Amino acid sequence: MKPLVYKKAKRIRRQPPVRQRLHITKGDTVQVISGDDKGKQGKVLQVFPKTGRIKIQGVNLVKRHLRATPTTEGGIVEREASIHHSKAMLLDPSSGEPTRVRRRIDTDGTVERIAVKSDQPIPRSR
Repeated sequence: MKPLVYKKAKRIRRQPPVRQRLHITKGDTVQVISGDDKGKQGKVLQVFPKTGRIKIQGVNLVKRHLRATPTTEGGIVEREASIHHSKAMLLDPSSGEPTRVRRRIDTDGTVERIAVKSDQPIPRSR
């Protein structure tokens, strides 16, 4: 009879997520273009470049059940959840309508975002 020989399982290494180049930054005013919150406008609170998601103020609200700790009181809290960046469009600075974004490199080398509808630069709010 042959003795049992156990083979070591091969570990599969997962590739780290690729950082996506987003057209939206923190502080921008955007409008949701699809989903349950379609048409809502809000300020971008947080950007997650590794997953390509963003949090918008007052959009995609979910309920979180928090456990009470000695410092905080527990309960049900409503907060924003992230949505994919492709579901939001930047607002045109001149008309306030959602617009696509083009990039332009100035003579000094800085990248400027341009609204496609009006050709106006969209300022970065950092």
